[in-house]
Amino acid sequence: MGRMRAKVALCGLFLTSLAASAAEIAPGARVLVVVNDNSPVSRTIGEYYARKREIPGQNQCHVNAAMTEEVSRAQFNQLATAVRECLERAGLSETVYYIVTTLGVPLRVAGSDGLNGDVASVDSELTLLYGEIKGAPPHRIAGALVNPFFGKTTAEFSHPQFPIYLVTRLAAYDFAGVRDMIDRGLQATNRGKFIIDLALAPAHEGDDWLREAAAKLPKDRVVLEETYSPLYDQVDVIGYASWGSNDHSHNRRFPNFRWLPGAIATEYVSTDARTFKRPPDGWVPSANWTDKAGWFDGTPQALTADFILEGATGATGHVSEPYLELNPRPNFLLPAYFSGRNLAESFYLSIPGLSWQNIVVGDPLCSLGKPQ
Repeated sequence: MGRMRAKVALCGLFLTSLAASAAEIAPGARVLVVVNDNSPVSRTIGEYYARKREIPGQNQCHVNAAMTEEVSRAQFNQLATAVRECLERAGLSETVYYIVTTLGVPLRVAGSDGLNGDVASVDSELTLLYGEIKGAPPHRIAGALVNPFFGKTTAEFSHPQFPIYLVTRLAAYDFAGVRDMIDRGLQATNRGKFIIDLALAPAHEGDDWLREAAAKLPKDRVVLEETYSPLYDQVDVIGYASWGSNDHSHNRRFPNFRWLPGAIATEYVSTDARTFKRPPDGWVPSANWTDKAGWFDGTPQALTADFILEGATGATGHVSEPYLELNPRPNFLLPAYFSGRNLAESFYLSIPGLSWQNIVVGDPLCSLGKPQ
């Protein structure tokens, strides 16, 4: 009996030690930063972020990738191999939860559109590296794969329970935009309003998700717009969800919000992350697909980077047409972020598919903290 008690006690100490070790991992050690050494802006962003978030040197992954936003599948595979080698060489595959790409790292993998197409964001493809490192067979590239973390609102993200990496991107129109976004994330606090703007569109399912998001948040923290007029000129904004330029009443490039540090945004817009090139100052996005004179970089739709330019700290976007059912769900995103989950977990809880067109812009560690 004495030996048995000793073994039980030792086992308990061992498990306690493991839990303590996990708890002692610094937030910055959970992040792998991917820097394209061919891009001066990528190198500058990587250095700045690593300094601000105390990212260990072994968690800074330097690759030599193309200087284009779009790459071929073969070029992506070379990039993914380089990132995988960074993780394996430093023994980081388990401890790293978040991969951060930087402006200057390729954005989109070329391919065909459609629900069975193979065009994808680089970031969404990189989420699957964990499974590949652990021996999973190569995934199919046609169509979206189920995100195992989608909708897991009560689960703590960890490996190996969720065999993926949560990938976000530090990107804006220039280094100054990314620098300011990082700084705002470090100043985030849990205050301000969640602006939720319905379009009363034929695709009522999207409006249902917006209404549900509003219902899951405290009433005194929500502004819910249920008319045909978009909401503009709001102050103290900490979260925003809408149809964006797909709302035919939308007639501005910027909502003219006063964003609080830590604020995030999401829209049902198909191609808002198609580029991080800056459009002309007079350009205005729209839902007009017939007049190509009003297009920028191939479509008339709004741009994710405009949210960062105006003062948001994080946002989602799509490099091509994701279809409504594969857009982020605001009814998961906004309540999770309000509750104190960090930016990466909040967004990935809301994204149904991987190996798809979605990207998440922002510092994965940014958090509002628990509600007061």
